[in-house]
Amino acid sequence: MNRWTKTDREGWEAWTRETSALAVTIVPALGSKIVSLTNKATGREWLWSSGKPLGNRGYGSPFGEGDGSGWDEMFPGINTCVYPDGPWQGLEVPDHGEVWSLPWRVELVGDESLKCSVEGRRFPYALDKSVSFAADDTLRIDYTVTNLSDSPFSFLWAAHPLLKVEEGMALRVPGGLGTIEMTYSAEERLGGFGARHAWPIAEPDASSGAPEGERDGPIDLSRVEPNAGRYAEKYYFADKLTEGWAELLDPASGEAVTFRFPVERVPYLAVWANYGGFGGHYHVAIEPATGAMDDLAYAMNERRAAVVAPREQYRWHLEISVR
Repeated sequence: MNRWTKTDREGWEAWTRETSALAVTIVPALGSKIVSLTNKATGREWLWSSGKPLGNRGYGSPFGEGDGSGWDEMFPGINTCVYPDGPWQGLEVPDHGEVWSLPWRVELVGDESLKCSVEGRRFPYALDKSVSFAADDTLRIDYTVTNLSDSPFSFLWAAHPLLKVEEGMALRVPGGLGTIEMTYSAEERLGGFGARHAWPIAEPDASSGAPEGERDGPIDLSRVEPNAGRYAEKYYFADKLTEGWAELLDPASGEAVTFRFPVERVPYLAVWANYGGFGGHYHVAIEPATGAMDDLAYAMNERRAAVVAPREQYRWHLEISVR
């Protein structure tokens, strides 16, 4: 089935394409969510499922009230915030952005590319993504944001693939990334927003909020921790990337999923590591991002948001390989 085929997933229209190495399924009506990414050679499903029925409560609803499964698109922000500059000053950016909870249009371009498109509700943009295969083992997604207004538009985009994990899996990132900044830490194990730690070995300190005798020892952030039911962290690497890749590796089997992207358009990398501390779930997300620190207003103030000029476009791509 080396072409896109209309299928069904829990009553939702879905589109599936398979090669000899990789199978992917997308549900356009649910924010063009990717609900399956499977290594055909081993049968391994890389995307995590909450077990809840697919769906959400509609535009602007809290992300946690949706199914919370698979891979959603975060745009034009991640945390709820208020856009700080005119002409949209004071408009709220919904939780996890606008587009994950909107239905997207879908168009089959030949047999090779599936184009999904959506427009903003509160902000004047169009977001398109074209999904194809760069190789049998490599999915490629080409993104385009079009600014439909006469003013510059600032945004954050981040991939949000919730990956199924097992204890001891390895998170691999480019060399030279030695510092992370926290946006969230359950029980403040690694402090509050903006707290900095070394990578890969983080040392909780007084900023953790826990009594000194109850603090964890050094934490190896490059290894998936046990599902202890307490911890969850979201952090960004503090420096812009010089190489655009990151990987989750299973040392036991040698299987891996690798993300590659252009650093001149996607200069930041974030990690969401949930070891039971948020919702009792156990998963990790590798999140290439066009801006930093989840809060669009904060990113704009720190000049760490992407900007698309009036009536212009901003393009980037993401390639996902399995082995």
